[in-house]
Amino acid sequence: MMARAQTSAATAERILDAAVDVFWELPTDKISLDEVARRAGVTVQTVIRRFGGRDALFTAAGARESERIRRQRDEAIPGDPASGVRALLDHYEVFGDRVLKMLAEEEHNPALRSVVAQGRTVHRDWCARVFAAALAPTRGLKRERRLAQFVAICDVYIWKLLRRDGALSRNQTEVALVELLNPLLEES
Repeated sequence: MMARAQTSAATAERILDAAVDVFWELPTDKISLDEVARRAGVTVQTVIRRFGGRDALFTAAGARESERIRRQRDEAIPGDPASGVRALLDHYEVFGDRVLKMLAEEEHNPALRSVVAQGRTVHRDWCARVFAAALAPTRGLKRERRLAQFVAICDVYIWKLLRRDGALSRNQTEVALVELLNPLLEES
């Protein structure tokens, strides 16, 4: 019984790995369960039986990846904005371009909307945790505005503007983000 459960879990992970790989390689409207199944070494029926279909598969893969991202970002030390920016850039250097692809496709794929919404929640919660000390003295609308400012400065689009469009090095991007954050941190 235990071996069967382990095999089932391993199969599910292979399917999710394949789904993530295919997602990053192809536009969402070109992704087929056939391709996911082929890469995972299973049948389409196995994918459907395990996940219930394409949208449910994307949702499950998105939830797993969101949890991985949350754990990676949790390496940031609360109250230490520099460690927060480093953790954020570690994430964006690997996943930033992929996140931008997903954001560009969210309007065309209902399953992506929930994944993107979950990602936005993870990002907002992360900002609230990392910048908790700066947020602590604020209340009400001022706190919500300040949190929104932290969320915006730490957003993947700001990383894109600095790193991709502005052609800054990773180090210079880190310096630029800290400089953008400093006025908000000094006010508290």
